Amino acid sequence: MNASRIAAIGLVAAAALWMGSGHLFPPEPEQSKAAIRSGTAETKKPFRVAVTEIAVMPHARRLVLSGRTEADRKVTITARTGGVITELNVKRGTRVKKDDVIAILSDEAREAQVVQARSLFTQRKTELDAKRKLIDTGALPRLELVNLEAQFKAAEAAVAAAEAERDRGVVRAPWDGIITDVPVDVGQAAFSFSGRDIAQLIKLDPMLAVVEVAERKLGGIHVGGTADIRLVTGQTARGRIRFVASMASPQTRTYRVEVEVPNADGAMPDGITAEVTLPMAAEPAARVPRSALTFSSAGDLGVRTVGADGKVAFAKVGIVEDEQGYMWVSGLSDNAQVIVQGQDFVSEGQTVEAVSAAATEPTASAAN
Repeated sequence: MNASRIAAIGLVAAAALWMGSGHLFPPEPEQSKAAIRSGTAETKKPFRVAVTEIAVMPHARRLVLSGRTEADRKVTITARTGGVITELNVKRGTRVKKDDVIAILSDEAREAQVVQARSLFTQRKTELDAKRKLIDTGALPRLELVNLEAQFKAAEAAVAAAEAERDRGVVRAPWDGIITDVPVDVGQAAFSFSGRDIAQLIKLDPMLAVVEVAERKLGGIHVGGTADIRLVTGQTARGRIRFVASMASPQTRTYRVEVEVPNADGAMPDGITAEVTLPMAAEPAARVPRSALTFSSAGDLGVRTVGADGKVAFAKVGIVEDEQGYMWVSGLSDNAQVIVQGQDFVSEGQTVEAVSAAATEPTASAAN
């Protein structure tokens, strides 16, 4: 009985305390909660990103191709008449000038034929001079003059032919160059009908750097443009495009392009592998750090920019040229503020605090 009474008294006391708590600890007004939420929002700052201002300018792409060097001229010097080689003045590596004597063939009576032709020429000339006076006086018919003049012209032509045949016995260099091969020796016979090779001559100045360009990349490459050449040996040079083929190779569907390179000292050899950098047509482009490139939610490649209102926007770009650490891209407007740090942590339409990337560099250096 006593226990039940005590429990009832306890329940009544607890209910009284619960009812009185509303008067002792009144609820917090809604205005206060709103003020707290407003104060919290005011203290939250926009996300900070680093931006750089880009400039759009004409930029010529560079096409890098692997090719080879070729001598400007190559010729195999052959015997143009019969005889035995009696004198050989060159060997491999000999530098020759135009009209230098390379080899001499045996006479084979060629000088005698010249003497005979000259004698006949003198005879015909004397006859023509003597009988011309008689013809002028009417002692001989006028038709005789025509026959004498024809014989004289024939004798004159015979002298020229005999002298030309004699001169063929002396083999000369057609132009300046270097002898690369001499497949004969003194005492060997040479015959004009077999075209005996005497020597091989190449011209190394200028040297040509030759590449094959695909049809899709041919636009913008024109005669007169400059090109940079780098040999496999590390030697570098600059040349001028002198030839662009108008017809593609049937096998490769590529076009031959020749770059003329000065090579007065002959230091650039023939047939060596060369890397040729050709300039392409210039187009408007901007240079941005490679790290600034990102992808949109739709999968497009581009960069994120900050507008004058501080909001983030995405700009789709096209690749013009790839450099180490930087990219030349198209599709950006001049003086655009490109996000170079923090672009992967913001989204389009978000308001951010943009600071110059140059201002953040000292801080980053100090941290390192």
